[in-house]
Amino acid sequence: MSEQPCIEVRSASKTFRDDGRAVQALADVSFAVRPGEFVTIIGPSGSGKSTLFNLITGLTPPDTGEVLIGGQPVAGRTGLVGLMPQRDLLLPWRTVLNNVILGPELDGVPKRAARRRARELMPLFGLAGFENAYPDTLSGGMRQRAALLRTFLTGRDVLLLDEPFGALDALTRRELQRWLLEMWRRFDKTILFITHDVEEAVYLADRVLVFSARPGRITKILTVDLPRPRSAISLLSEDLRGLEVELIEALEAGNRRPDPLS
Repeated sequence: MSEQPCIEVRSASKTFRDDGRAVQALADVSFAVRPGEFVTIIGPSGSGKSTLFNLITGLTPPDTGEVLIGGQPVAGRTGLVGLMPQRDLLLPWRTVLNNVILGPELDGVPKRAARRRARELMPLFGLAGFENAYPDTLSGGMRQRAALLRTFLTGRDVLLLDEPFGALDALTRRELQRWLLEMWRRFDKTILFITHDVEEAVYLADRVLVFSARPGRITKILTVDLPRPRSAISLLSEDLRGLEVELIEALEAGNRRPDPLS
């Protein structure tokens, strides 16, 4: 992988107003991601992880600091990365095929060309034969596959995935984790992936960014020095479990709030 970062977040902070009260979501967050890297982000609820994604997409500007994509400031520009939010947000009145081509449509790609490309990828995404199905007929795992295909079809090199497997059962989640790693390798994407699951954070990643409780700060960057493909790694391996313990300790340390009486 190239050492030139494709994403850089430099001393980014963000504060929101809630009923006139200032709520700081992020405080002085800095990190860089190399092209082709898979980075997971973990931290307690409310630690600013989704806010960070909004900064990277350009939907929300930081109060201080800056975000760069490909060495250029985002500065309010949108459409530079592909984003999959926590909910699949499939449109119930559109078929699977017409849902997954939304990104290319918005980019001005002719529908015929967008549908042809989507049909080519349907088998890889486990959706062959479901082109004309509607979202309410799909299982949770199938809906997530459709949402991921829609994100891949944006054609962006950088993908932001916000807890895509959080609502799935354990077996479906494990299946989709392995499948996602295969798609990541095949398409050579750069992925930032938010999760609340320690095992998932370690299993998928090259590195894990650990966020503290609000205001979110990066308290640890854990390098996952395990061989790929990860499908060959036992979930009970000592190396994997050792990294999970290290991650849990970092989360617990970052989740402690100062004692107001101390």
